[in-house]
Amino acid sequence: MNDSIQVLIIEDDFRIAEINRRYVEKVEGYMIQEVVKTGEEALTYLKNCTSRPQLILLDIYIPDVKGLELLWQIRHFYHEIDLIPITAANETVTIQEALRGGAFDYIVKPVDADRFAQSLERYKEYRKIFSAKETLSQSEIDVFTGITNAGYPSYSSSTNMNLPKGIDPITLNDIRQLLEADKENGITAVELSKKIGTSRSTARRYLEYLVSAKEVHTTLKYGTVGRPEREYMHRETYEQND
Repeated sequence: MNDSIQVLIIEDDFRIAEINRRYVEKVEGYMIQEVVKTGEEALTYLKNCTSRPQLILLDIYIPDVKGLELLWQIRHFYHEIDLIPITAANETVTIQEALRGGAFDYIVKPVDADRFAQSLERYKEYRKIFSAKETLSQSEIDVFTGITNAGYPSYSSSTNMNLPKGIDPITLNDIRQLLEADKENGITAVELSKKIGTSRSTARRYLEYLVSAKEVHTTLKYGTVGRPEREYMHRETYEQND
């Protein structure tokens, strides 16, 4: 069974559509289902396809549709499909209406490849968390809504910009919660990789980031054989035991 996130691209410029296709295919876990050029083609495809896409990448400037009319039509008839406008439309009123219409994100052309990838990684994490959990904590909700603990709005793009490349805010939040929930014990990169379903190198990258942020302290864990492993412990617990 193919568990990839299926994507429909709605873009009238075939060159930009091809660029967007390549960007999507570079992100693990995604597959392009179809590319269409007009609103009519999009609605016809959605009506007749046997398996609908989970995500639509939508250009707002489509020749046969005015403004955000297509977004609202899709939301009305196919409310289970998520949308990310990728468009040159950067007017405040347009962005506001798109967000009111339930857009998961909003990306302005010309598209920055890293920003695009961050959006897709964030959407992937969003789907993973919502499919795995029946309830969410406030901190998990805050990651999606872009609200900081201080209660001030924080755009997801600026939040991502403050993190190094390869560090996703949602995954980072999950790891912080794991460390908070088991403060008395340390964890190795191997143990963390099994808990969050990533490779050991990915788990280590996040843990080392938390070390650099002074949230986590490291010690050496000696086994019966082989080289000692780095064990990561919540800094608050380490300082209490020191």
